[in-house]
Amino acid sequence: MGLFGTKNKKNYAISLDIGTEFVKALVFRLEGSRATIVGRGKQRQRLSDMQGGRVTDISGVIENCEKALAEAFEESKVSPKQCIVGIAGETVKGTTTSVHYQRQNSQEKISVRELKEIIEKVQAKAFDRTRSELAWETGQEEIDVKLVNSAIVDVKIDGYKVTNPVGFQGRDIQVGIFNAFAPIVHLGALQTIVEGLGLELLSIAAEPYAVARSVGLDDSSEFSSIFIDIGGGTTDIAVVRNGGVEGTRMFAIGGRVFTKSIADAFDQGFAEAEKIKIDYSLGHIPEDSEVRKKVKKAIETDCEVWLTGVELALEEFSNVDLLPSKILLCGGGSLLPDIKEYLEKKSWTKRLPFARIPKIDFVKSNQIANISDETNRSFGLQDVTPMALANLAIDLVGDQGVVDGILDRIVDGLRS
Repeated sequence: MGLFGTKNKKNYAISLDIGTEFVKALVFRLEGSRATIVGRGKQRQRLSDMQGGRVTDISGVIENCEKALAEAFEESKVSPKQCIVGIAGETVKGTTTSVHYQRQNSQEKISVRELKEIIEKVQAKAFDRTRSELAWETGQEEIDVKLVNSAIVDVKIDGYKVTNPVGFQGRDIQVGIFNAFAPIVHLGALQTIVEGLGLELLSIAAEPYAVARSVGLDDSSEFSSIFIDIGGGTTDIAVVRNGGVEGTRMFAIGGRVFTKSIADAFDQGFAEAEKIKIDYSLGHIPEDSEVRKKVKKAIETDCEVWLTGVELALEEFSNVDLLPSKILLCGGGSLLPDIKEYLEKKSWTKRLPFARIPKIDFVKSNQIANISDETNRSFGLQDVTPMALANLAIDLVGDQGVVDGILDRIVDGLRS
């Protein structure tokens, strides 16, 4: 693809959200600790290209990515090479692992070397645990997994929270690190796609982690929420407490499931059913019409199964004493009015550790930290994930703290 215009490509990068239903591409300009979106592109995937967030036809996905990128490049008048890519799917596992480390000499100052040893212990524990979980779920004992992305959630010395423990004294060090792992076959497909597009990979990031890290950063030490991102093939969940990502879970129910039920109820093809679903979601079908009642009836069972999936996913956060009482929705699938209605049902929350019934809301564009938009296009809930990925890319090219620097060096070793 040729370069549009003469802008300096070094200041630009790409965010690529390869979803089950759509490929979404953003071109953004990096300016210090902020990113500005200057081009957008979107291309619908074929039913055979993706299943449940996983690539099933590499050449088909590459072709779709090329079309989405061409649209974004045309608008931005620049075609950068560096890109960050999102990853989703049931086999992507994200969790926060905490380790307590008792120091023999509490009077001695903590060194970089000591901190490195502690972080290595946390990472080894996390890797072993995730590999055994995936082996149990898939029935494959020797499943090959790799680290997708990693971040320090919190560091405490004798219960006192610090951002950089080096130079402090104390007896008990607690380090919590969020890690996302995925099977190598899943990661390899994305890497092949990026190579096929002639792009340079900045990073692959777990999408629910990207969303969770991009909202609420202004009051990060206090911010708590459950994020639910409903895409075409999966529902991605992230739990954030006091600014730290506790973990992520995903299950293979997304917008396509609802479309299929509508297609069956109306005896229509997938494309026609998708249009009915979108009209229903946007309120274009009159409230008291028979068509609206028929759609609502068609997706009733799907909504019940989906809500059970949310409940089971949140049950897996056994390390969380109290779940946040705020749920933020995003993704194209969350436009279905029934999703919010079912979440507002009180009965499903009773079996989970909520202090009170959670308030349901939607992620808004102004909540995504450090991102502005020059394209003047309207913001949609399906735009949250690619914008969140762009926000993560800022960290990849920005300044690092001591703790994150040590973590990155260890992560690089684990990835190789």
